[in-house]
Amino acid sequence: MQKLGYGLNLILLFFFSVNLIGCKREKNDLSTVFSVTKPWRATVEVPRQYVAQIRAIQHIEIRAFEKGYLQEIFVDEGQTVKSGDKMFQIMPFLMNAEYKKAKAEYDISKIEYVNTEKLAKQKVVSRNEVALAKAKYEKFAAELNLAKTHLDFTTIKAPFSGVLDRFRVRLGSLIEEGELLTTLSDINKLWVYFNLSESDYLTYMGNKEKKEGGTVQLILANGTPYKYPGQIDTIEADFDNETGNIPFRATFPNPELLLRHGETGNILLTKTLDNALVIPQKATFEVVDKRYVYVVNDQGIVDSREIVVDKEVPHLFVIKSGISDQDTILIEGIGKLTKGEVVQTKLLAKAEVLQGLELKAE
Repeated sequence: MQKLGYGLNLILLFFFSVNLIGCKREKNDLSTVFSVTKPWRATVEVPRQYVAQIRAIQHIEIRAFEKGYLQEIFVDEGQTVKSGDKMFQIMPFLMNAEYKKAKAEYDISKIEYVNTEKLAKQKVVSRNEVALAKAKYEKFAAELNLAKTHLDFTTIKAPFSGVLDRFRVRLGSLIEEGELLTTLSDINKLWVYFNLSESDYLTYMGNKEKKEGGTVQLILANGTPYKYPGQIDTIEADFDNETGNIPFRATFPNPELLLRHGETGNILLTKTLDNALVIPQKATFEVVDKRYVYVVNDQGIVDSREIVVDKEVPHLFVIKSGISDQDTILIEGIGKLTKGEVVQTKLLAKAEVLQGLELKAE
């Protein structure tokens, strides 16, 4: 019985060993061909976004010129008005009285001046009296004009075409001189302000493409790109010593009046990296916040290599360190292999890799 049990154990050990070998061979099955490629050098456009503040080119406060009760409101909040449109009417008690007084004095002085001129021609009065009558007439004419100007100021008109903000007063309110009524914004074109760091500023100034128009794209607050490009037209003179930034200003057309004063967004600029080392993003994997690739040597042995990513662009990583353009990296089957395995590979050219990533070869 002991011999029988010993023989049975040997048979089981044999089959267990065979199974292990079979499994190992299945894992390292050289009939499976894995695609590999080499990192390549390319000119890469790296997008950068900068927080932007949108401002109307003309944005002013509409204030009352004179004191009185708000008698009429001819417009509504958010309404688009044209230059010269009536917006508010203030009931001008004092202005009306002063205008009527000035008009009466003007009429009297005019009659006296005309009569004095007639008497002078008849040599009844001297030329000095004519000069005094004329001076008096011109004085009251000036006072009448001033009174009319004050009276006209009680009708508040739009100084330019734009969009009205909310009203700060209501119909029937007693308006003081200089009181804020609303604000008016011309939003046919808008200024968009954003800040660049010193490093990004130097990169921008050294970029030859910025001399070919200096156009930029605006990303709206909901993440969608604004359909009209903007033009960088101003860079301020000084850097902010506290932040290390310098303000830029771009002008954007606004034919559909989508943009409004006070809105926010992001300006999208691209940074050009010449001769950058790039690899497909799908060729990498992460372990505990570190990124790796599988490198395959001339004997087909797989080794893992930690890499440092410098920039990320669609489908590609720009590599800072860890591999070179002489290495061969695995681009498929990453989850099926481990370090030290031997694999059969097929080297793909850059164009084939980019085609698989839906990118155009440079």
